[in-house]
Amino acid sequence: MSNRVLRGSGLGGVSFEDDRGVEFAPRQMITYDCPRGHVVEVTMAHDAEVPAIWECPHCGSEAARSTGEKPEPKQEKPARTHWDMLRERRSISELEELLAERVALLRSGEIGPAHLHRAPRASTKRTA
Repeated sequence: MSNRVLRGSGLGGVSFEDDRGVEFAPRQMITYDCPRGHVVEVTMAHDAEVPAIWECPHCGSEAARSTGEKPEPKQEKPARTHWDMLRERRSISELEELLAERVALLRSGEIGPAHLHRAPRASTKRTA
């Protein structure tokens, strides 16, 4: 029997609720100016933290607040390089010691690409 009640109302149809007795949260209109001349108005909650920059829905560039409020500069960490991470684990003296060991192994032919290894030279004596 309950299936018949829903028969006339399709998905996404009209809501049977009304706005009587509903109190909306306080809102504020924030205006942003795009560098290309677009004016963007955004409705936000009254107690929301308002960003200084908003993406322009027309062109995608960064629109700034109409009040002239500047965004806080982001404190970015400098990129950690391989050398920085290596220095966190090893001291300079340890690195010099490792380098000397690896260079000795390379020169002896124990490590490294095969085309760089020196083949032992056969001693040929010339007879005159």
